[in-house]
Amino acid sequence: MRYLYMSLILAVMAVLVFPVVTVAQAAQQSGPASLNGVWNQFGGGRALTNKAPAMTREGQARFNANKPSYGDRAIPPAQGNDPVGNCDPLGLVRLVLFPRPFEFVVLPDRVVQFFEWAHVWRDIWTDGRKLPEDADSRWYGYSVGRWEGDTLIVESGGFDDRTWLDQFGNPFSTEMRLEERYRRVGDTVELNMKLTDPKIYTTPWVSDKKVSRMASKASLTFDGWYGLREEICAPSVENAFNARVRNPAGGVQNK
Repeated sequence: MRYLYMSLILAVMAVLVFPVVTVAQAAQQSGPASLNGVWNQFGGGRALTNKAPAMTREGQARFNANKPSYGDRAIPPAQGNDPVGNCDPLGLVRLVLFPRPFEFVVLPDRVVQFFEWAHVWRDIWTDGRKLPEDADSRWYGYSVGRWEGDTLIVESGGFDDRTWLDQFGNPFSTEMRLEERYRRVGDTVELNMKLTDPKIYTTPWVSDKKVSRMASKASLTFDGWYGLREEICAPSVENAFNARVRNPAGGVQNK
């Protein structure tokens, strides 16, 4: 009989503890760790919005000088000056908007964001540091983050402006500041962005909501190997492609 009583007590304890464990697991999944994983962008375009804010005189001059191969001003790539044609880095905004998988890894002092395209990463520091004031510019800038509930708020600055904001040739300057807000919603991550660059745009540029869905293992398996692909723009390969395909297609003679 004693064993029967003990079995009943253990069964009751299991019933009482199970909801606590379930709630604890659910809470963990709704917090910062819920961003962990690989995500595929499927919502929103490859610009912050379809139409940029009004530009300053300098912003308009830079915009006019950029000759993209996409959008209303598209020309053959060989006749354009997209930095991508030289395998220059995309820059942060264009990379974030690029339709390739990316991965979040949440660590105690930072969030690491890995990108399949160009096979690069950024550190989003969450250890309380501030953005540097006079540091050298970087292709992908400097990023610090903080958590407000289950939303990761990222502030970035210190950008190198030799690249473009997007594939349509919209410009930015070294004064640009970028705010990103990432939030897990079900099996998706929602992203809202705000760009402030008074040297180029007369008002802040607020993005459409961008949505990424958690990637399945099948979508990340290539030739039997699981993980992000190594999509690197190698200058030697790019130059050979330009000479063989791009330049003849655009009516430009190879030098």
